[in-house]
Amino acid sequence: MMEDILAMCPLFRGMRPLQVIEVLEKVHYQVKRYQRDDIVAFGGDECLHLHIVISGSVKGEMVDFSGKSIKIEDIEAPRPLALAFLFGRENRYPVNIVANNEVVLLVLPKDSVLQLLQLSMVFLSNYLNVVSNRAQFLSDKLRFLSFRSLRGKVAHYLLNLSGGKAIEVVVPNSQEELAEMFGVARPSLARTIREMHNEGLIHASARNIQIVNRDALVALLEQ
Repeated sequence: MMEDILAMCPLFRGMRPLQVIEVLEKVHYQVKRYQRDDIVAFGGDECLHLHIVISGSVKGEMVDFSGKSIKIEDIEAPRPLALAFLFGRENRYPVNIVANNEVVLLVLPKDSVLQLLQLSMVFLSNYLNVVSNRAQFLSDKLRFLSFRSLRGKVAHYLLNLSGGKAIEVVVPNSQEELAEMFGVARPSLARTIREMHNEGLIHASARNIQIVNRDALVALLEQ
């Protein structure tokens, strides 16, 4: 049931399903459905609603002037979308929001969100925590995108995955997913990983990566 899913959403953490329904009954909301590749919102559109994924997943993607899409991240149920952009002077979506598959979203107008912030101290505290966490994530993402070379992006990804300590990591993404994340063609990514393997920076075997020369990877971050 919807309330069981929403009770697992970061915004309602600490509430029981019945409490979620009780507080939502006091505000206006809608449930909307989208099909694969439907546009939920365009980058630059004014953000007037809070969306929470109930089922399925969406992705945030940027499109450069050449028309190439760069996936920023996937957002799966039961996470909220564009939480940090609902308020403020420039409250516009920073990226396109696209359905990855069949998606069901809970849609709350801004006025309803303001009501919830006043009605529930738990919701208020959760909202502030999630916004703070998103600010930190976006800061890390901007740093990642600032790397000019593909080798620098790969090095940053592996070092971040290792937590700065682990020697061996298991890559959770496929090469196709990584290529989309890095904004490059899959053959280019495969070639770069192979070159780094041959140069002794890493030892790559399918999704298992051994960091052989951590100092060399760190040096790539400057490229």
